Amino acid sequence: MRLRGTLLSLGFRVCGALCALTAPAFAEPAGLEYPMRRVAHIFQPLSRPAEMISEAAYLVSLICLGVFLVVAGLLVFIMIKFRRRAQDDGREPPQIYGSTNIELAWTVIPILITVVLVLVTSRTIGEIQNMKMPEDALKIRVVGHQWWWEIHYEDLGIVTANEVHIPVSSRDPAQATPTHIVLQSADVIHSFWVPQLAGKTDLVPNKTNDTWLDPYETGVYFGNCAEYCGTQHANMLLRVIVHTPEGFAKWVASQKVPPAAPQTAEEIKGHQLFYGYACINCHTVDGTVAEGVFGPNLTKLMTRQTIGAGVAELNDQTLWAWVNDPQGLKTGCLMPDMQLLDPEVDAIVAFLKTLQ
Repeated sequence: MRLRGTLLSLGFRVCGALCALTAPAFAEPAGLEYPMRRVAHIFQPLSRPAEMISEAAYLVSLICLGVFLVVAGLLVFIMIKFRRRAQDDGREPPQIYGSTNIELAWTVIPILITVVLVLVTSRTIGEIQNMKMPEDALKIRVVGHQWWWEIHYEDLGIVTANEVHIPVSSRDPAQATPTHIVLQSADVIHSFWVPQLAGKTDLVPNKTNDTWLDPYETGVYFGNCAEYCGTQHANMLLRVIVHTPEGFAKWVASQKVPPAAPQTAEEIKGHQLFYGYACINCHTVDGTVAEGVFGPNLTKLMTRQTIGAGVAELNDQTLWAWVNDPQGLKTGCLMPDMQLLDPEVDAIVAFLKTLQ
């Protein structure tokens, strides 16, 4: 029994290593407060929902391994025992038809396996979906767009994009502080998936779904849209930043501080260009006439780690490239190339850098 458990654990570690090697590359900013959890697969769960799914996956994988070993073993046995021999006369061997025992075996055993898998899966889904959230649980509304995530902390008055900030919870269920996430879509079907924290949950137009996260450790966890949603589906990336309670309170406080007013001549020029062009039709800057809803809220843009829903690290170079021509970083994204002159791009970037 102990040997079987050791072999199974080794097999999952190998699978996990392969997943990590083939996982997409994510931009990693400098000076992070928390570690980067770059393993984007279910076999290293760090949240209660992910642990439930992982345990079910262990059983499913063990059953599949057993089926594979039986089928492969029988195949090898037959190939060896009934291989062509030098003394064969070339005639077809006796054929056996209508074996009731064999037919019962290959009918009843798969049915029993299927029933077990259905029961285990149903129990896991039920436990996750029927989990009752505490009344004081942090509630977040996530809206999927082509191809970015809009994130609302409605009780806190915060709107951000592509990065979900939550406090760490506890392994002790009695002390757990889960985060309740309400999922909606603004256009097509998307799927919210952070493998180390929870399973996939679809965002369906005109329907509200929900999920929850209960992380045990701080860090930056990687996720993505898991439902094909158009040209840039693969670049609809997501980060969940899990803070200490003190760190989360600090983040909330920083998000509520209004950005500083433009000071330099270039920042003021960029401010004028931003509000003079079509930028305000798509983007919001809190406390101003910019109230667009088609693109991400830019009020605290420079507090984020990435740009373009994770397509690149947010820094001076990538911000300039994005303003100059978003299609160069994310072909097919819905932000058009405004055909700006280089000095105009410089000025708008200078203004955007004040949004922090």
